[in-house]
Amino acid sequence: MDYKSLVGIQSQLEMGSLENGSTDDLEDESLFSPESVAQKTHSTQAAEQGMHPGWSQAHVEKLFRNVVYRSVKTVIFSNKLNLLMPFGPLAIIFNKYTDSHGWVFFLSLLGITPLAERLGYATEQLAFYTGATVGGLLNATFGNATELIISIYALKNGMTRVVQQSLLGSILSNMLLVLGCAFFCGGLVFHGKEQLFNKATAVVNSGLLLMAVMGLLFPAVLHYTHTEVHFGKSEMALSRFSSCIMLLAYAAYLFFQLKSQRNQYVPIEEEGSQNEEIHDDEAPEISKWESIIWLSIMTAWISILSEYLVNAIEGASIALKIPIAFISVILLPIVGNAAEHASAIMFAMKDKLDISLGVAIGSSTQIAMFGIPFSVVVGWIMGRPMDLNFQLFETATLFITVLVVAFLVQEGTSNYFKGLMLILCYLIVSASFFVHVDPTSDDDSQLKP
Repeated sequence: MDYKSLVGIQSQLEMGSLENGSTDDLEDESLFSPESVAQKTHSTQAAEQGMHPGWSQAHVEKLFRNVVYRSVKTVIFSNKLNLLMPFGPLAIIFNKYTDSHGWVFFLSLLGITPLAERLGYATEQLAFYTGATVGGLLNATFGNATELIISIYALKNGMTRVVQQSLLGSILSNMLLVLGCAFFCGGLVFHGKEQLFNKATAVVNSGLLLMAVMGLLFPAVLHYTHTEVHFGKSEMALSRFSSCIMLLAYAAYLFFQLKSQRNQYVPIEEEGSQNEEIHDDEAPEISKWESIIWLSIMTAWISILSEYLVNAIEGASIALKIPIAFISVILLPIVGNAAEHASAIMFAMKDKLDISLGVAIGSSTQIAMFGIPFSVVVGWIMGRPMDLNFQLFETATLFITVLVVAFLVQEGTSNYFKGLMLILCYLIVSASFFVHVDPTSDDDSQLKP
């Protein structure tokens, strides 16, 4: 969950209920005039409450067309990244009429990128109407829904290593590449000073990430030291138990974040004007039911493309002569996190580093403490041998990454040199996985039905 989502949820508590509107406002409103977003949402909600008895059928149909047009214009045509959406249908066409797995994989990746960003947008919009607690749960569920959907389809195909490596890659990408670029670009813009961010937020997230490393480390050590009480069973049992504990810890973190320590996520330079800025900048742009409908559409479309993406991974690896480990750890997360990457840089260049930190480290925490244990539980339900033994190479990479980032953020300051160090660290990690041969990939492929 990033900082922007939390601020939006927090503003809901101060703005009061947004669901009270009048049908008279809706009748007089010009849907496409340059009025405030809050007025548009107010009128749209009035339409949801019921139709005026004096309206004619033609008036109702015109009103409905206007609402649909405004909604499509706001969600689809307001973001340049959505120009990549046609690549999704192209991937399906290539899969049907060609045998080029490389092109299917590449087009699917491009098609999923804008859908992942719009899914996050719809989740943020819905959070305005649900309150802080439910909004936090929505962001926990849908904040990294793209990675989770891909993981479910990979588990369905028995590709447990792809699941493990893609989730690991998302954490590495967010912590090293996304955060590094945010620090670097923000440092170049504000080169005359050190940018500041909330140190307490970084410390809490670093602690959770270290807990996640602990959960991954012990099953791997148990496996490689051959000290299991029941060979082949104790490792899986430990993984499932640890996953449940991690989910419980993440639920407690959400409660701590949204109930006990709300002010912890206020940018340190904006505490005095927080209420004013939230009211101006964080008004919802679409109604509650529009958010639900778009959330359903984006989730369904991502699910469809994820199936094509997962089915093309092995063929793309052979066609492009790239290890599956490199595709899973590096390529999938870079494209999947493209929207987060851009937003983190944008906020850093506006000297809103707390938001950038929330996008990068917050998303990493969400994947580590929710995404990974959730995948273990789903694999348990599906009867797939998904565990927390990510192998020594991957676990060591994650451990070192968490330590490096924890040391760099502990002071609560950033500059372009810290960002450059994180980017260079990511290049080392990328090169390592390009030459890394996964010893369990052959066994994993045999599980595929």
